[in-house]
Amino acid sequence: MNGPQLPIKTGTDGVVTPKSEAEWNEVEQNEDDKKNVKLNARAINMLNCAISFEEYRKVLRCKTTKQIWNKLQVTHEGTTQVKQTRIDMLYKEYEMSSIKEGESIDDMFERFSFIINGLDTIGITDSEQVLVRKVLWSLTKE
Repeated sequence: MNGPQLPIKTGTDGVVTPKSEAEWNEVEQNEDDKKNVKLNARAINMLNCAISFEEYRKVLRCKTTKQIWNKLQVTHEGTTQVKQTRIDMLYKEYEMSSIKEGESIDDMFERFSFIINGLDTIGITDSEQVLVRKVLWSLTKE
């Protein structure tokens, strides 16, 4: 189980659906159901307190912490395909980076640092020596 979930039931046709609140109060309700409902409510409350109003509006209809987390993850990180595209773009930008016409060394270094930091966050790192060499090679003779 990935985090607290609402209690579920399996129908006669084998389809799994969430239990209604009326079913939570039935005699057969177990302690795990109660515990999971409480944990889910507490986690939802914590997440709602931690996010902005704009983000809250995106997750308002989510019923479980798992749904909220997945929605926020896709919103901020994107799908697997989007992530791979971002990685490819950053890596290409790194490989093709050079000083632009009229750009100061400080501006070029700031842009290069932004690219390097982006690559670091996704786990692609080079040694300091390689980075220094890359910066020096990208400078023009002027």
